[in-house]
Amino acid sequence: MRHSSDADELAADLREAARCLVVRPLIAAEHLPDEFALIRRHRQQLDQWFTQRFGYRLQVTADTARLSKTTATVRRRPLRTATAQRRPFGISEYLMLALVLAAVVSGPSVISLRDLVQELQGAASEAGVTIGSEPSDRRALVTALRWMIAHGLATELHERIDEYAHDAEADAVLAIRPDRVAMLPLPVLARAQTAEQLFERSDSRNSARAWMRARILEEPVVYRGDFDADEWTELRRRLSEESGFFDEMFGLHIEARAEGVMAVDPVGELTDVRFPLTGTVGHTALLLADRLSQRGDVPVGRDVVVGIVADLAAEHRSYWSQLADSPERLAGEALELLADHRLVDLVGDEIVVLPAAARYVLDVSHEEVSML
Repeated sequence: MRHSSDADELAADLREAARCLVVRPLIAAEHLPDEFALIRRHRQQLDQWFTQRFGYRLQVTADTARLSKTTATVRRRPLRTATAQRRPFGISEYLMLALVLAAVVSGPSVISLRDLVQELQGAASEAGVTIGSEPSDRRALVTALRWMIAHGLATELHERIDEYAHDAEADAVLAIRPDRVAMLPLPVLARAQTAEQLFERSDSRNSARAWMRARILEEPVVYRGDFDADEWTELRRRLSEESGFFDEMFGLHIEARAEGVMAVDPVGELTDVRFPLTGTVGHTALLLADRLSQRGDVPVGRDVVVGIVADLAAEHRSYWSQLADSPERLAGEALELLADHRLVDLVGDEIVVLPAAARYVLDVSHEEVSML
């Protein structure tokens, strides 16, 4: 008979492992040895949970864990660089990463940077795209390789790839893990010809309950309009049961209101981008959410938002960064942050305030929104 202390320890271990997998769907044992050991020890229970409750697929090998999130698609969650700033990938960086992954998935396990560049140029030519050796191209390649290194897909053996960013003649030697690279693509990639097809086929409603749970887990907030009438009724009817699943697996609290549902992380760690966020953009976004919420749900023109941000910049210029000198750019970055957290919708040149923005009116408590 299991003692209560043992049961509590098991529950805590499973929760920690599940949280880790959701935040880092690809885990290399050498990067997170303790977390990987926990996942490997409880892989059967974790696989059962994720498969039955979310429609996800868990693969665990001798040194790698990969959680494939194949049920619901989150459109505003970019890859982020391995730098301290963790900024979103740009288009050229996505292109370089895709070309590199395609070039190394079948080997070799060791390759020089110079040879890799030649492989990329050949692959790019076959794909009908052009890459060169301009500084911007080299920086994009270094960013893509740094992301791979940070995720255990590659390792520097000799010299550093950073030199290539400012020296086209620089070389390095990389060890590649083709087995891990092969784990990255989701099955829908093989069946989609366009980005829209990819999104549509990734958003699987084969199991309505698993799809709804995945949306709640992966989105900062889901709104009533995200579901049809039957789905919303079913979700509300089973909310107590769903809350139990989220608490058991992740320690998340489900907050439900008439407008929608969100998963709130009391610890504030189960997120890839926090909100509120420190810094000029984060402070601007918080103040902007407050100002826009006071205007209600009437669409606001982008020019109006730029005017609001200009006023805020003038008020806070003494301790904001140089971004305060460019209200249009600052407004754009703040709006993107709010849209990423589903606090506003960006519809052309109009901004629509969404209900969850009311959480950030400045006289309320700011809990961490789970954005996984």
